[in-house]
Amino acid sequence: MGGSDSKPVQQQPPPSNPELDKPWRKFDWSKKEALQKKLENFSPTNPDVKAIKILVAGQIGAGKSSFINSLNSAFQGRISARALVSASIGADSRSFTQKLRGFTIKSGKKSLPFVFKDIMGLEPEVLTGSQPDDIVKAVFGYVKDGYKFDEKQPLTQEDKHYTSDPELSDQSFCLVYIIAADTVQFADDRVIDKLTIIRQRISNMGIPQVIIMTKVDEACPLVKNDIRKLYTSKKIKEKMDWCHIKTGVPMTNIFPVKNYHDEIETEDDIDVLILKALEQIVQIADDRLNDSEMY
Repeated sequence: MGGSDSKPVQQQPPPSNPELDKPWRKFDWSKKEALQKKLENFSPTNPDVKAIKILVAGQIGAGKSSFINSLNSAFQGRISARALVSASIGADSRSFTQKLRGFTIKSGKKSLPFVFKDIMGLEPEVLTGSQPDDIVKAVFGYVKDGYKFDEKQPLTQEDKHYTSDPELSDQSFCLVYIIAADTVQFADDRVIDKLTIIRQRISNMGIPQVIIMTKVDEACPLVKNDIRKLYTSKKIKEKMDWCHIKTGVPMTNIFPVKNYHDEIETEDDIDVLILKALEQIVQIADDRLNDSEMY
């Protein structure tokens, strides 16, 4: 009897564990009510400003308007849709938001003292989407609500929506940039270049920036099954590291969240992530407001 020609079966290495042994960021999932109460009682430290303005920018389809709606939903205890959202975003789509508009956040019937300014989305092409010049002008209060973004040229002083001498209360004290976790590492470098230009120009005037990383459930199956795995997910940590390296925004100012999308009722775990991000945004913006005389 001859010997067998069969080869030994090579053992495949076990699949790598997608989860870290312990959370890489400390997070208290039980603080929803405390965060909500703290934000409801917040007031700007500068008496000349009754409501802190925060400008929200981002690539098309990342979820800018959905984030604003999710903020309202967390306080209302129901799904809110005040900021209109496109039904679908495809590769050839353009920004659904065309005009600058401010949205107050409400708890019940009470308007809270912060306003989120929704702006046209950034697009890769040089002369499409929200112009970096327009975003910078909007941050510093030179652009009135209702301004329709022009893809061919930024706002000029001759436009009726231009404010030549904005007051402190007209300015935004934080730029929030929305990035989708499921496509973050495929983001067009031209969009990142636009963000870099904006960052450089507003950083020179002390305006802080925050990144809200949306669609974490679509980026990681672990998180999709259990959102509380967010801070033990290796994949989400890698994507946040990428955001930090590519944009220069410190990790302490990057917050992964899940916007409300197909839900018909609010959920505490989604709310607490959104409320924690809002708490940090408001505190960062208020710190900049306090330092406004330095600039």
